[in-house]
Amino acid sequence: MAEVTRSDAALRRFLHGLPGVDAVGLEARAAMLGSRSIKTTSKAYAIDLAISMIDLTTLEGADTPGKVRALAAKAVHPDPTDRTVPRVAAVCVYPDMVHVAKEALAGTAVNVASVATAFPAGRAALPVKLADTADAVAAGADEIDMVIDRGAFLSGRYLQVFEEITAVREACVRPDGTAAHLKVIFENGELATYDNIRRCSWLAMLAGADFIKTSTGKVAVNATLPNTLLMLEAVRDFRAATGTQVGVKPAGGIRTTKDAVKYLVAVNETLGEDWLTPEWFRFGASSLLNDLLMQRQKLSSGRYSGPDYVTVD
Repeated sequence: MAEVTRSDAALRRFLHGLPGVDAVGLEARAAMLGSRSIKTTSKAYAIDLAISMIDLTTLEGADTPGKVRALAAKAVHPDPTDRTVPRVAAVCVYPDMVHVAKEALAGTAVNVASVATAFPAGRAALPVKLADTADAVAAGADEIDMVIDRGAFLSGRYLQVFEEITAVREACVRPDGTAAHLKVIFENGELATYDNIRRCSWLAMLAGADFIKTSTGKVAVNATLPNTLLMLEAVRDFRAATGTQVGVKPAGGIRTTKDAVKYLVAVNETLGEDWLTPEWFRFGASSLLNDLLMQRQKLSSGRYSGPDYVTVD
């Protein structure tokens, strides 16, 4: 694969040499997977698994230390009345809130993730993006969610995007040699075509992404089952070609338990049990957690509790 990235021309040849996406076939398979039904016992398992895979997120201009601390408390104990509910995978915040989240989550197994690289638009010079990343890592971020330069990608400057991802990956390295995990956000709604999503998936993985992520949640089209399925197929093929396993994170627009189960079915049917863990699959969501908690309460009590029985994020 080193030959593939030795020049812009070589990288372009490789990416444009990937098989074209059969859009009709992809959407038909996604619809078929989305129609699967699961029984009560399996649903209970799926709900707890989905909870454990959530990156509980607050990315608003009005974020305060108090809001981040409250979110951290919910991440550790999503339902304070039921300590059998699993913790979530991570809390995701802006870089300036990393130290607050890190302090609030000290001693727990919940990771702190931070968006970086001029999230969500990514419109900044590379030194600014690297400083943004380094600041978050220095503050204690366990994971970095970076955005690619969609303008460069859509203009065909693939090597520029590749080199930017590798530079951010280097900025994730701590002084002791360990590194924050790097999630690379594509913003699928702006990539326009399935072929571009496949190319972007391979580009990010070649550059060393630990995770590939659908979207920022800040545009009209975010995660969809077809575009996530395409990324699942890409990581499957990448592992077959290189032996390297990469995670997938759909983000934005996944709000119900029914939606989450569709994604878990897609992961299981496309990748198998290897990816059905928080180490390799995440949901970028906030409102999803409350619906999962309400459905969990319904399964255990037989009654639908309603939104008044869960905390408002």
